[in-house]
Parts: sequence; C-alpha cells; structure tokens
Amino acid sequence: IVQEWPLKSNLDPSIYGPPESAITTEIIEKEIGGLMSVDEAIKQKKLFILDYNDLLLPYVEKVRQLSGTTLYGSRALFFLTPQGTLRPLAIELTRPPIDEKPQWKQVFTPCWDATGVWLWRIAKAHVLAHDSGIHQLVSHWLRTHCCTEPYIIATNRQLSSMHPIARLLNPHFRYTMQINGLARQLLINAGGIIESTFSPDKYSIQLSSDAYDKLWRFDNEGLPADLISRGLAVEDPSAPHGLKLTIEDYPFANDGLLIWDATKQWVTNYVNHYYSSASQVESDEELQAWWTEIRTVGHADKKDEPWWPVLKTPQDLIEIVTTMIWVTSGHHAAVNFGQYDYAGYFPNRATIARTNVPTEDPKPEEWKYFLEKPEGTLLQCLPTKIQATKVMTILDVLSSHSPDEEYIGEMSEPSWSEDPYIKAAFEQFSGRLKEIEGIIDERNANAELKNRTGAGVAPYELLKPFSGSGVTGKGVPNSISI
Repeated sequence: IVQEWPLKSNLDPSIYGPPESAITTEIIEKEIGGLMSVDEAIKQKKLFILDYNDLLLPYVEKVRQLSGTTLYGSRALFFLTPQGTLRPLAIELTRPPIDEKPQWKQVFTPCWDATGVWLWRIAKAHVLAHDSGIHQLVSHWLRTHCCTEPYIIATNRQLSSMHPIARLLNPHFRYTMQINGLARQLLINAGGIIESTFSPDKYSIQLSSDAYDKLWRFDNEGLPADLISRGLAVEDPSAPHGLKLTIEDYPFANDGLLIWDATKQWVTNYVNHYYSSASQVESDEELQAWWTEIRTVGHADKKDEPWWPVLKTPQDLIEIVTTMIWVTSGHHAAVNFGQYDYAGYFPNRATIARTNVPTEDPKPEEWKYFLEKPEGTLLQCLPTKIQATKVMTILDVLSSHSPDEEYIGEMSEPSWSEDPYIKAAFEQFSGRLKEIEGIIDERNANAELKNRTGAGVAPYELLKPFSGSGVTGKGVPNSISI
C-alpha cells in the first residue's frame, strides 16, 4: 500500500539519477477521475503499488550488456475501486544514467488513443516480466525453498529423532533438500532455465540474494505479519483472525488466514502438551541449540538483527513453528501450484522483456515500424517461441501434484497416534481443514466477491487443502516437494 507521497527512490542519486518519481499528483488525480485527491486516497487506503524500482535499478546497466534481454526499474500504481477490485493507474519505467546518457524515465497510463494504448500494452509487458522474475526468484525460490533449508539442517543436527518438535516438523521438511538439489542442477543453475528465460538473465540468483539481504526477515514470514508489513492488514482484535484487511476481498489473505489459524491451533495444542511452562522451553538444550543454529549459522549474515524472535516461552515456540509450517505448506502452495494456470499462456505473464520501449531514445526507423506495426513491436518484446515453450513446460511440471502427494492435515504421523491427546488434536486439525474446503467453495460461489467470480475470472482455489494429482490449481501439501 502507498503510505508516503510523493514517491521517491532511496538509491544514491549520484549513481542512479534524481530520486523523485515521475508519477505526479496530477497524473494520479486525473486517472482517479476526480473521485478524491491523492492525499485522501492514501488516507483511505485506496492507493496500492507494485514497486520494483530500487530492487531492479542497480541491475539495469549490467543486464542491458547482455543480448536478448533488457531491464528497467519499475513502479505500477493501482486504485481500490468501490467494487473491491484494483484498477491500474500508471506505470513508471526508469533507466539510470548509462554510457553518458542521463537518467530516463516515463510514465504510461491507460489511454484511448491508438498509440497510447499500444505503449500501455508494452509497458505492461515489462512490468509483468519484472513481476514474474520477482515471483519466481523471491516469493517462490527464496522465501520457501531456499530459506527452509536452515530449518531442515538445524532440525537434523540439533534435535533427536524422538524430540517432539522434530516429530512435529518432519512431515513439513520431506523431500525439500532433494528438490532443491535438482533445482540447482536444472533450474537456477548457470545458463539454466531461469537464466535463459527470465529478464535478469545471468544475474537472476544474484538478484534473489540481494532481495534476501534487503527484504527477508523471519518475523515477517508468518502470514499475519507478512500482511501487516505490506500494509495489507492492520491488527484489530474485533475482526476475524485479529486482522482487518485493507482489501476485504483478498483471496490469498482470506483463505490463507483460515489455514494459518487452523495450523496455529494444532501447533498450540501440540506444543502445550509437551511444554507447560517457560522454564521447560528454556531448559531444553536441544531446542535452544536448534534455534541458535538457525539464527547464527543458517542465517549467519543476519544473526545480529534485532527482529529475531526469542525462544523463552511456549508461545514463542508456537509462533516460530507455525511460521515454519506456513512457509512450507500454505505459502509455497499459493505461489507454486497456480503458476501454469496463471502464466502458462505467456502473453498474460511474460517472463522476459527483450526490447526497450519504443519511446526510449527512439531511432526514426524503429518509431516508424512501431506506428505501422505496433503488434510487431510488442511481439519483439515478448519471449521467443523457444523461451515461451521452455517456461510453459517447466510451469506445467512445477504446478503438478504427484499421485502420492501428502497434504496438510491428511495423514497422522505414527508417533502422534500413539498419544491419545495428540491423536485427538490432529483429528481436530484435520476436521477443520475439511471445513475450510467447504468455506472456500462457498466463497468462490459468492457473486459479490469480484476477485473470485465473474466473466473470465478463475475461482481462487490455491489454498483449498486437498487436491488430486496433476495440474489442478489447488491443494496444500505438507512440504516443499516440487
């Protein structure tokens, strides 16, 4: 959500040029159509932003030295309509100073004249390519696959196989190291699928690493904290789940909070059964060594950050473990298993933009071609046939559930069934997840929820707990196994 105005970059202006955004108050108020001022829109929490400017701008010059790709810093602004949907207002693309050329930036808006319409389409293709890269490299690889590894390693090193927390977490850590190993060989390797089909090209994993440095923090990985940190929710004890959503019809948040609350209740029942006091948590040497290794070895470069949760009470342990389970189950399901449905048709969500927008330092013959054949200019910007086919194939694989998929709350571990209390708590958890299936179906049938229903709108099923095999666009597995 937009919280400050005017928009401004935090990068060094001596390197990247003037920090002020070209998206002005006048542009936004014109696009809003006189409904309210920018100040009122911000105050009423109606203005939202997809801001990749500062993350991407340091890579623009390096990426542009490669063939077959280009890059900008980008921002896209949206207005929350009375119907609860987001309406695009403006896109800003920025090139830093390069080869003695000054900074270049331009704002594109939805237009009614033919030339403006095509420029808007091309600007959207660039922003979608940026969003595809950030989605795959940050939301998916970094936040789930990559950052779960320290949890798995520390669990195997510090907790005995009979430790109750090891037994609780093990179903959520199955197959992840193996699939990550395969990803490093075939997907994110040098010259691999990601580097050959996404805009950052050979800088893809460096970009992911920079995002980890600038953006990742454990205390924001749980769903409620994630929503609050992005301005998409505020704490409200009187609201469902203790949160008031900024966008009331936000399917990921609404369905995700059902999964989060059910998981947290299961973890609470489980942890409280084994730890009835703070002293029991603090005196558990294995548990303390486990949390210390995660912070100081697994995330050694962030070990001194003040935001790390302490592990002193059962409640601390509940929050930490629930966050880990959410990341490996709900969060991964939401960012992974809908990829083919949403991006298999590559013009809807291209992964790479290969050419600059025609208004940046246009050559006369290029501008003439754009005016005569704008669809040709757009096709030159979109992925090649080979790139599109590669992406379609890999997204089909990534979005598939295996025939023996293990879904959250579906199967009890043998050690849980041996204890009548834990057995009952798991059965309660499993029953709640079956209820959530019905709640989500009911929401997807509600015609008032415009982000779930309507002509051409796919029902939001990514967080339905269970699924069959193949590409189904639903199902929450226990672990990151694909």
